[in-house]
Amino acid sequence: MLVRVAYRIAGTEEAAEDIVHEAFIRLIEKRIPFPSLDDAKFWLIRVVKNGALNYAKRKGREVKAYERWWRGERTEAEAPEAEVLRGESRDELRASLDKLPENLRSVLILKEYGGMNYKEIGRVLGISEGNVKVRAFRAREALLSRFEEGENHVS
Repeated sequence: MLVRVAYRIAGTEEAAEDIVHEAFIRLIEKRIPFPSLDDAKFWLIRVVKNGALNYAKRKGREVKAYERWWRGERTEAEAPEAEVLRGESRDELRASLDKLPENLRSVLILKEYGGMNYKEIGRVLGISEGNVKVRAFRAREALLSRFEEGENHVS
């Protein structure tokens, strides 16, 4: 789960693995006595999320250039038209997601890419479960309105 969250924010699998590895090193070095395993889990998620955000800010343009190159590769089994449509949809969704405010985007990333429930997300972000639900709803509504305005269709 940590790698998936870091991957979605950082954009590359290698960076995601490095970020998660660094989070575990911090955990071991700090020797923080957590009251429960859940507390340690949420601390790790928070550290990974922040590390990935810092990485994305530092690498900005480099990461985007790498992603464009990565998406440009084709598998032989796919029809070129289907690949182009899927790539365009993925690009449009990613661009729309990146335009969301950070508080909405982080909730959606943790929910959809991290596979976390609302209660876990609330603990990671330090907000109530109800606030997480509101932010997730607003994030989805914002994405939907962006696609309706641009007449974009994601399949």
